[in-house]
Amino acid sequence: MNNKAFTTSDQVRLNYLEEGSGNPLVMIPGWSQTAEQWKPQIEELSTTYRCLALDMRGHGDSDKPDYGYSVYRLAKDVHEFLTQNNLSNVTLMGHSMGCSIIWAYWELFGADRLSRLVLVDEAPFITLNSSWSSEELAAAGGILPSEAVTELCNAISGPDGEAARANLISGMLTAQCPDDLKQWILACNTRLPRRQAAALLYNHCHQDWRNIIPRIDIPTLVIGGRVSLVPWTAVEWIAQQIPGARLEIFEADEGGQHFLLMENPQKFNRLVAEFIS
Repeated sequence: MNNKAFTTSDQVRLNYLEEGSGNPLVMIPGWSQTAEQWKPQIEELSTTYRCLALDMRGHGDSDKPDYGYSVYRLAKDVHEFLTQNNLSNVTLMGHSMGCSIIWAYWELFGADRLSRLVLVDEAPFITLNSSWSSEELAAAGGILPSEAVTELCNAISGPDGEAARANLISGMLTAQCPDDLKQWILACNTRLPRRQAAALLYNHCHQDWRNIIPRIDIPTLVIGGRVSLVPWTAVEWIAQQIPGARLEIFEADEGGQHFLLMENPQKFNRLVAEFIS
């Protein structure tokens, strides 16, 4: 894989990985994740497609400024990345917060330069409201009440922040996840400084995408996990809102937790390849 970089309009150098040729498949990692965590996808799919995986600002090998840690700024970074690299007919694939970046991109830029979307295991609105009806809760997929989000972000930015982050990530893996894979995922996560990680997580958790998702009108593959911390019912709701969207749910014995793309890359890669072929 080739390490490359580009500079955003606000002078932040962002790292990305590139391999292969053909129609572009651009991969956006989740909160505190890195471009290299798409390695199983790049290695297999780059035989047919031009695979590009982006380290968002503060993440991985990208610059770590003190500004710009909001989902909408990250969406602008993605648009600038596609524009500077003259990419079109793009399949844009996001995992976790990467989906939120795609939804913000859609609100800002619509389908500009895009042909398909792959949305992997994200809720339309992470912060829940206890007054919602059961139908609203199922659709939003809320995970944490507002006060719990604040406590979590304060813990991550506090003196025991690495332990708090490790505990959060550990809850996103199945019991069958190999320990070496778990430790590698945790190590990748520590490369986003804790203060910036907390600021971005707080912003991310308070975004409500339920009025954006139904406006998507390009082919979309939606993937979730049956035992993920993101309720599979919310992932199903996303697929139901997008005309013609394809839904795939990984079962518990298929690595069907939040990091399903890493726990079961064989099935994941097959589904993506079938969708974009």
